[in-house]
Amino acid sequence: NRAQLHAWLTFLFHNRLLHSLMNAKRVIINAAHYLVLADKEAYHYDMAMPFLGTDETRLNQDSLPEKTVIKLDATPRFVVVFNPLEQERLTVVSLLVNTPRICVLNEEGQPLAVQLSAQWQSATDMVPDVFQVSVMIRLPALGLTTLQLIKSFDSHNMLKSSVRLFLHGHDFAGHKHEAVPVQVLSSATDDFCLENQHMRACFSGPSGSLKSVHHVGDKQEQQLSSQFLIYGTRTTKDKSGAYLFLPDGEAKPYTPKDPPVVRVTEGAFFSEAAIYYQHIQEVVRLYNVPGVDGLSLEISCLVDIRDHVNRELALRFSSSIESKGRFFTDLNGFQIQPRQYLKKLPLQANFYPMPVMAYIQDSQQRLTLHTAQALGVSSLSSGQLEVILDRRLMQDDNRGLGQGLKDNKRICNRFRLLLERFSSANKAQENQLASFPSLLSHITSMHLNAEVLTMPLVQEKLPPPALRSFTPFSITVPCDFHLLNLRTLQGEDEALPSAETALILHRKGFDCGLEARNLGFNCTTTQGVLSLGSLFQSLNLISLQPSSLTLMYPLTTASPNSTTIHLDPMEIATFRLRLG
Repeated sequence: NRAQLHAWLTFLFHNRLLHSLMNAKRVIINAAHYLVLADKEAYHYDMAMPFLGTDETRLNQDSLPEKTVIKLDATPRFVVVFNPLEQERLTVVSLLVNTPRICVLNEEGQPLAVQLSAQWQSATDMVPDVFQVSVMIRLPALGLTTLQLIKSFDSHNMLKSSVRLFLHGHDFAGHKHEAVPVQVLSSATDDFCLENQHMRACFSGPSGSLKSVHHVGDKQEQQLSSQFLIYGTRTTKDKSGAYLFLPDGEAKPYTPKDPPVVRVTEGAFFSEAAIYYQHIQEVVRLYNVPGVDGLSLEISCLVDIRDHVNRELALRFSSSIESKGRFFTDLNGFQIQPRQYLKKLPLQANFYPMPVMAYIQDSQQRLTLHTAQALGVSSLSSGQLEVILDRRLMQDDNRGLGQGLKDNKRICNRFRLLLERFSSANKAQENQLASFPSLLSHITSMHLNAEVLTMPLVQEKLPPPALRSFTPFSITVPCDFHLLNLRTLQGEDEALPSAETALILHRKGFDCGLEARNLGFNCTTTQGVLSLGSLFQSLNLISLQPSSLTLMYPLTTASPNSTTIHLDPMEIATFRLRLG
């Protein structure tokens, strides 16, 4: 029947997508294997025994990814770290290991400071014999670097996290590790805060929800709260389904049967608040990094509403920003579209797609919600941003699917919440026709959607060949440039590549009116000028030919002399390169 066919097709496409992701990682792993070898002659491809492993695994097409645990013994283990962005990156890299006695060395053999944290399998129970180690490293643009992990009893560079666990009526029956101190408390009546050198975020003690944010240098605290909400569906006529959103009125607060368990972790490189509700696990993390990652809050929501009937789960952020019902959403991550809440329209008519980001603002501040997955968003009241996390609907909405939305899984939604201030000389103008994210906002979005990839060496016993970092660029790419693609073109013989390479670049438009902050790397803009002749390390640019976006038609003749290009903001350009 139709339901069985739908289930089979869902399973089929889930499997295809999973295998596509696995194959893409295999390509990255094999390329990284060759690039990090000091002696390229030692490269040998073995499909049955890859040189590098993946950073995470999945049991099946429905399960969430689980991080790989690196097992340490007397033999050192190496990990290759890949930065998929065209900008240098100062970031915190976290790995799972089987011992708390560990030393992490960089490529030069210098020991790095390590934050040691527990790995949790539930609100109150640690995973036995698994620990999270976090180090702060600087990664080259589009580059690879290596870390060495050694089992060591020297705790000189070990910085242990401290954990406070507020049970709120729940029992504590979990394991404790001596390596990670845990303070178990029955309840929290006072608010608590997480802070770094840039900002302080405060949370409600009883509920664990976000309450306010204060940036260093600001005169007053910004009220910024979060709340989970539930939408029902209409009781008459058409009801909500796969294509229709027909709520039974305004959203109601999500009220779980029991108060949440709140776990507060504080450490040298990151601090976080983990809140465990009946259907939601929310983690709000603040990185202690001098740069992009430390200027926003990282939020992840693990959602499971499989026991709900005709319910839609939403997350609402409320602030004191006087947005007056005006908000902004992106169009496929390329440009920003202004939106206006209209009370005369039904509630559902005020929701819009949010592929990458949405923000609200007034003349003083801007609040941006960056997302790693496309969701629906709205601003139903001044100062609010609201996003739909998951939907479970039991009936067909007569729009072609033929059934309800009942195949829900445990899903993880990831966000970054960025609060920015307009500079005193550049106040935001009301009813402006065009709006752009700031440079910080663009880079925050890229950090969220292009995570660092860690690849441990598979060989545990044999001494590995000599490894070295790989840095492909010899100059800094301007911060407003994004490298969309760089690939070898197919030759006339389909089995062989051609001598040409396709380069696709995008220059982002950005708002200069927001206060500039330290991004943690050499961020420069060059008015759209980029010298491709000196871009690549150890490679010469023989010829450069501008091409149509599809690479089918040359726009000018190939030139061996002109190697500098110019892009206007919001433009995408394609080039054919010959490198030698």
